Amino acid sequence: MTENSKKLVVVESPAKAKTINKILGGDFKVAASVGHIIDLPKTKFGVDIENDFRPEYVPIKGKTKIINDLKKEASKVAEVLLATDPDREGEAIAYHIAGVLSAVNKNIARIEFNEITQDAVLNAIKHPRKIDEARVNAQQARRVMDRIVGYQVSPFLWETIYRGLSAGRVQSVALRLIVEREAEIRNFTALEYWVVEAHLQTIQKENFWARLNKIHGKKLDPARFRISNQQEAEQHKTKLLKAAYTVSGIEKKNLYKSPSAPFITSTLQQEASRRFRMTTSRVMSIAQQLYEGVNLGPKGNAGLITYMRTDSTRISQEAVMKARLYITNTYGPDYLPTKAVQKSPRKGAQDAHEAIRPSYIQPDFEPKKLKKYLTAEQLKIYELIWRRFIASQMKPALVDKTVVTVDADGYEFIAEGEVILFRGYLIAYEEEPKEPEEMEEQPIHKGSIPREIKEKDPLHLLELDVEQKFTQPPPRYSESTLVKILDKLGIGRPSTYAQIISTLFLRKYITRVNRSIQPTELGETVTKLLVQYFSEIFNVKFTALMEANLDQIENHKVSYHKTLEDFYTPFSESLKKVKEQKKEIKNDLQEQTMLKCELCGRPMIIRWGRNGRFYACSGYPDCKNTKPIEEPVKRETQEVCENCGSPMLIKRGRFGEFLACSNYPTCKNTRPISTGVTCPEKDCHGSIVQRQSKKGKIFYSCSNYPKCKFALWDKPVAIPCPQCSYPLLVEKNSQARGSYLQCPSCKHKKTEDDLK
Repeated sequence: MTENSKKLVVVESPAKAKTINKILGGDFKVAASVGHIIDLPKTKFGVDIENDFRPEYVPIKGKTKIINDLKKEASKVAEVLLATDPDREGEAIAYHIAGVLSAVNKNIARIEFNEITQDAVLNAIKHPRKIDEARVNAQQARRVMDRIVGYQVSPFLWETIYRGLSAGRVQSVALRLIVEREAEIRNFTALEYWVVEAHLQTIQKENFWARLNKIHGKKLDPARFRISNQQEAEQHKTKLLKAAYTVSGIEKKNLYKSPSAPFITSTLQQEASRRFRMTTSRVMSIAQQLYEGVNLGPKGNAGLITYMRTDSTRISQEAVMKARLYITNTYGPDYLPTKAVQKSPRKGAQDAHEAIRPSYIQPDFEPKKLKKYLTAEQLKIYELIWRRFIASQMKPALVDKTVVTVDADGYEFIAEGEVILFRGYLIAYEEEPKEPEEMEEQPIHKGSIPREIKEKDPLHLLELDVEQKFTQPPPRYSESTLVKILDKLGIGRPSTYAQIISTLFLRKYITRVNRSIQPTELGETVTKLLVQYFSEIFNVKFTALMEANLDQIENHKVSYHKTLEDFYTPFSESLKKVKEQKKEIKNDLQEQTMLKCELCGRPMIIRWGRNGRFYACSGYPDCKNTKPIEEPVKRETQEVCENCGSPMLIKRGRFGEFLACSNYPTCKNTRPISTGVTCPEKDCHGSIVQRQSKKGKIFYSCSNYPKCKFALWDKPVAIPCPQCSYPLLVEKNSQARGSYLQCPSCKHKKTEDDLK
């Protein structure tokens, strides 16, 4: 084949290009754009609001060589096929690449595939299509909305708090959820209640525990009807010690527990975060590697999973049939349902792609067979996706549930027990326990239900356990539960959750304590301002509506201009009011103090700066005296002291925050706070923690020191480098650039705008 009869296939990443090049061979040239090549300018607004919100696109700085190389290759071939990712962003990238390459080659088409396998790629090449401009417009509307908010609200934060802050359209609503949860916790009033459990024995000498459920027909509930103090508890205990216990009811039923649907983006992030304590950014980075291709030795590069940004639980008929064959051969026909399992689409799902599943459903690609080719993290994610998908096509588990009701002179006790009769899908995939916030309080089970127990049998009381408890505030969000609530409320799209959370950490609006997310003082201040002055925009309902409107643009049901007009009208009205009150807002944020300036004698006020709040002379600019606020900050955590078992507190010292035992001064144990970032060293399972050098300088190193000596001077963030795939970036700050991220390996820089 001559050079000019070849076809050029353009993808985003070099890893993806390598995998596809192996599939296509010599008749094709595969090149990578390395993500977007065109975007809104970084140095100016770039949106003509008066002219139908028309964006002004420019080549991205540093992409000139890539653009020239692509044009050079496109000029040599008969046809250009744009194989960027099969989502809105991929469509927008294809649109911009086409706009650049059309100058040298007019024969340009779009292809897409959900998995990087030979069949999928070759089938896509046989069915090229035009670029879907409705999908491009939907992505462009999102980008323009975010630019409007970023460029018009961020200056408001600069002028009222300090320069360098930012407000994101979706991230600010996510931050609001975190801040409002923190307010719930602070304002929570614990209620005392007492739990009563009876240790009972049957006439066959079998023992079991039952919990008090009702008192004279009234159901116990800590919020409505409860034993509220020790005196009441003792009165009930006295009566129960004298009561006659009888089995008043036995209910037995078989329950079928169906398998969960295959993973979508949000459920993969939730489950991997719960099981492996990974950040959502890390989960998506590893999934991207598995999708784009991994070197499997003799097999070469192969994409192991389907596209990992999806909100659909749909599975192709071909994949279902292969899964059914695998289940029959691996687990036996008893585990195969009569009909193939196909989950209905979720309400509001775009349903554009399949669920996340293995690309190759055959014994040679089982996780254990590929273990030697995968990193530990890749294996974890791949096995999770494999098992969840296979289980989704298997028979339900059959459970025998028994509920025993016990009467004790008007007091009703309940005991429950379950026995698995048929494991079904559980043989392939065990469900992970839910996060605390997702669980309802369950009866305490201290044993199983006796087999020979019968209704009306008398029971002998062996022991009565009366325990004081207190209602608990709602738990703080983890990354897993935050993703779940964002998904439930329709805030953002599954593909954006990881970047939303990463941006909030980058801006220092939130911090991680153990696995919980807490707002910082800065995050709470920003939220207070945005909610107070832009309540029409930064709320769940409006943000979810805008998300639905983006779907409507893609489905040709609403125009690009109408969607942005509906967004901009209330936004511009709020912005106008805020600009008129700017001085008053800034004054409201300044706190008056009784402290006198030691230089001029005028009162000191508390102001905001890049490093938090500080004392400043009210006589500024005549007097520029400032001083740090030295007061210690203490916050409770769920961490326990390894020396004495007391709760650990977060304290702030001269060199920042650290964990300290609440039993001080009896126990003086302290330890650094984990950053939540996994150590990147091979075969090291430690996490990066904040430490202090002998000279007092803050640095970050592995918790496994001295066994692992990995260390950084800059704070790490669990976002992989888009250039070299190094597993983390570090926070940097400069006067010219502001806050940004940089790869410690290849020095690639990534700004907050890049995250969007």
